[in-house]
Amino acid sequence: MMISRRNLLAGAGGVAALSLADLTITPVFAAQLGAIGIQLYTVRDIFQKDPVGTLEQIARIGYREVEFGGGGYDAMDPALLRKTMDRLGLKSPSLHIGYDALLGQFDKSVTMAKTLGADTVVLPYMTDQHRTEQGWSAALPNFNRFARDLKKAGLGFAYHNHDFEFTTKPGGVSLYERFLKETDPALVKVELDLYWAAHAGEDPGALIDRLSKRLYAYHVKDMRADRSMTAVGQGTIDFAGLFKRKGSAGVRHFYVENDQAPAPYLPDITTSFQTLRALRF
Repeated sequence: MMISRRNLLAGAGGVAALSLADLTITPVFAAQLGAIGIQLYTVRDIFQKDPVGTLEQIARIGYREVEFGGGGYDAMDPALLRKTMDRLGLKSPSLHIGYDALLGQFDKSVTMAKTLGADTVVLPYMTDQHRTEQGWSAALPNFNRFARDLKKAGLGFAYHNHDFEFTTKPGGVSLYERFLKETDPALVKVELDLYWAAHAGEDPGALIDRLSKRLYAYHVKDMRADRSMTAVGQGTIDFAGLFKRKGSAGVRHFYVENDQAPAPYLPDITTSFQTLRALRF
């Protein structure tokens, strides 16, 4: 949960207004992230080989939230994964489930999400066949249906972007623009991947302010000057500036992700965690 400067000041009992003689004492407060999460796609190679050991190493670094995605997690025993998380003090607020699985294995997907303790299902990716005007037109009504059916099951729904949604523009209108206009904003939330939005040429700050109440979570990964992906803190994205924007106030989760994290992976995710733990805004 994000702590706003306003809340911090209010919690200080008005000490900022304390005045002694003609000296006004105004403490300086800065918000800090609470639980920092990781999207497990980042460590998919080692997670697939040793899921329990990987979760143990993630917890040891200091992460307290994990978002399942990739690494064959959906073929594993969700009860065993949940037992491991409970032992390690980890939670999984959300998980990635593919479009075809939501279409063809909806009940199984819901059971898996609930067993892992998630409150939100995130649709992570759409393949090339859906990236045409016809394909997107056919998919968007299903986004709304997924959201309605998940709500009945006690779960939320969000969509995670890459860059193609912004850069693919059938008829001159981007897929993302159509997504925003043709899905129910009360039910279909947004997991905003800050790197991919910036990579597509979007202004992340303006996008955050526009999305505002639709924002559920961020995927936090950095971008070098050459636009390649890197660990948080080793690139050019001003995360403090983005997190302190008014539009970020409702963001519930901050998941580190690096689609291209170099082996052995743990140094990369440690750098990202330490950067975010030290971040003040």
